[in-house]
Amino acid sequence: MTADDLESNDDAALFRAGIGEVRPLPKQNRIAPQPSCHKTFRTPPNATVEIADTLSDSCNEPPPEEFLGNGVSRMTLRKLRRNIWPIQDKLDLHGLHSDSARRSLQEFLLNAIEQKSRCVLVIHGKGLNSSSGEAVLKIRARHWLTQHPGVLAYCDATPKDGGSGAVLVLLRISL
Repeated sequence: MTADDLESNDDAALFRAGIGEVRPLPKQNRIAPQPSCHKTFRTPPNATVEIADTLSDSCNEPPPEEFLGNGVSRMTLRKLRRNIWPIQDKLDLHGLHSDSARRSLQEFLLNAIEQKSRCVLVIHGKGLNSSSGEAVLKIRARHWLTQHPGVLAYCDATPKDGGSGAVLVLLRISL
C-alpha cells in the first residue's frame, strides 16, 4: 500500500464517521420534481412539422431574460451579447395579437433557418402602450423562443437595436 492509499482510506473513514448512518428517504417523504414549462423536442430530418401549434402560451414561470439552449457554452451567450454575429434579418411584432405574433415568429424563424441566417432580431416592444400595463408580447415571445428547436440562445438587444424591447436570437444552422 502506498501513502496515497492510506490517506484516501483515512479520509473515507473520517467522512463516514462524520456523516453517520445513511438511509434512503421513505417513498412517502419524497417530493415529486416540478415539470418544466419549457418543452424540448427534435424535428426529424425532412419532416414537415407544424411547430407553431406546439409553442405553448401557458407557463407559470416568467421567461428568462437570457436563454441558453442545452449543450451551448456560456461563451456563446457572451459573444451574442457583444454582437459578434451580424444581424441578418429582423421581425417586428408591434401591434400584433398573440396568435398572429406566434405564427409570424414561427414562419420568420423557419425562413431564417432555411436561409442559413445565424443571428436575427425579434422586436416585441416594451409594452408601454399595453392596456394591462405589462409587456404581453415580450413575455410570450421569449417563452416561444425557449420552446423552439431552432433557437440556440437569446439575449436583450443592444440599446441601438431596441434594448429590452427586442431580443437578439442565435439560430441553429439547420433543424
